Amino acid sequence: MDFANHPCFNSEARHRVGRIHLPVARKCNVQCNFCNRKYDCVNESRPGVTSMVLTPAEAASYLEAALAKIPNIAVVGIAGPGDPFADPEETLKTMELVGEKKPGKILCLATNGLGILEYVNRVAELNVSHVTITLNAVDPEIGAKIYSWIRFGTRVYRGAEGAKLLLSRQTEAIRALKSHGITVKINTVVIPRINDFHVEEIASYAVELGADVQNCIPMMHVEDTPFENITPPSRESVNNLRKIAGGHIAQMSHCARCRADAAGLLSGTSDAALVEKLLAEATIVRATPSRPFVAAASMEGLLVNRHLGEATGVWIFGLEEKGITLKGRRSTPPPGLGDTRWERLADTLRDCAAILVSNCGQTPKRILESKGVRVVAAEGLISEAAGAILEGRAIPKILMTRAGNCGAGASCGGTGGGCG
Repeated sequence: MDFANHPCFNSEARHRVGRIHLPVARKCNVQCNFCNRKYDCVNESRPGVTSMVLTPAEAASYLEAALAKIPNIAVVGIAGPGDPFADPEETLKTMELVGEKKPGKILCLATNGLGILEYVNRVAELNVSHVTITLNAVDPEIGAKIYSWIRFGTRVYRGAEGAKLLLSRQTEAIRALKSHGITVKINTVVIPRINDFHVEEIASYAVELGADVQNCIPMMHVEDTPFENITPPSRESVNNLRKIAGGHIAQMSHCARCRADAAGLLSGTSDAALVEKLLAEATIVRATPSRPFVAAASMEGLLVNRHLGEATGVWIFGLEEKGITLKGRRSTPPPGLGDTRWERLADTLRDCAAILVSNCGQTPKRILESKGVRVVAAEGLISEAAGAILEGRAIPKILMTRAGNCGAGASCGGTGGGCG
């Protein structure tokens, strides 16, 4: 593996090899005052934006399809749209799948640094060689102006207290990453009158921790953010800051400020239409010879209208020459078993490619999908949603909801109380 082929860390490489970002990190644990994450805007090219968020399995399929179209991709990374360690299990599972299927690719992560510390050993075991940490302040009073809130564990921190916690976690994370020989890049978003005068201090602090390179990124104008009225810094002012900071640490000056689903050469523009098409194809749930059926959580076997945790049974459907056919009904394990309940349900559905639910909690979704049963949140006729899966088509968007955010659906008769 030639690490010189990382286009973000080697300016020459950006003209001949590309990178791909797998958008699997849905959540974020820090709210920056310059950030407004929009998932569905293909016309915006900036961090935090993606056409859709993928599961680890979908990300692996997307990577396979993208490599067939863009074979010169050398780096596979995760950079959002949230933070990779606000969704650590999704991130690590994705890196594991990429390592298994494409062992020759350079693996890369970009994070705010709040949540990575406990996972550094695992990151190293997965052969992630490059990690970027966004370090915007080393003075909590300045950080307090940049971050609206910071969520760590079960608490939300604000002001200087939150910024101090974030800096402490970032500091220990950089040290831990360097102890494993991982290349660390520091991203610093340059915000006029907020931290632009502070960049040299950040550079000095970072190099003392062992960081390898700094990327001073001019803040982008983003509507509906606290900083929307701050004029972005000029190219000249950022270049001057890079020269000053460069007296302490090597500087990156060719950053493309990539989307969370970017693919292709860093020196060019991503083919948005191609990326969107490949992302959409990757999310299609298909039945397979070993999993030829689809389960549905339903009160009467006609509509998807039951939250997973409240379903006492699921209806099983298959595809025959005459069309979608009901194969029977299977009982679900009773509540009160903890994670064992979902493991038993996965075993009950071992011949099912997916289960259709009105909604469910994150825990059952994670466990079922780790066992090969895709959880699809939808509302409407079972025949339409199950038919699409059994025939290998995309489920009509009008039927789709978002799994993992449990709450009463339009046609669900439950309270969501048993879906956690």
